[in-house]
Amino acid sequence: MPKMPEEVKKEWDNRAGAIVLSTVDADGTPNSIYATCVGLYEDSKIVVANNYFDKTIKNIRAGSRASVVFITEEKKSYQVKGNLEYHENGPIFDFMKSWNPEKHPGHGAAAVEIVELYSGSKKLI
Repeated sequence: MPKMPEEVKKEWDNRAGAIVLSTVDADGTPNSIYATCVGLYEDSKIVVANNYFDKTIKNIRAGSRASVVFITEEKKSYQVKGNLEYHENGPIFDFMKSWNPEKHPGHGAAAVEIVELYSGSKKLI
């Protein structure tokens, strides 16, 4: 499983604001959400807390893959494409609960496994 390179991990730590998580439904209709409750798990998965998913959780359950876009403070963009897992218990769920604010429900954790990574149009992985 590919891991996020060290230089991109530094950029992840320097991201500006929310990430964009995109999924598709069974018919291929895209859905994108802004998410601020996110973390990097073992350098290989971007974890997004399911605080208020609606279409996103339906798409995950339908077998969607995902795309995550984030922008750094310096306005450099990165995109991760990968497989989706959903966790309602276990280590990834516990990881999400460790940083998700208590005011949010944290019903589950969507984990995007890094398969491809881009900086702008340049493929890094």
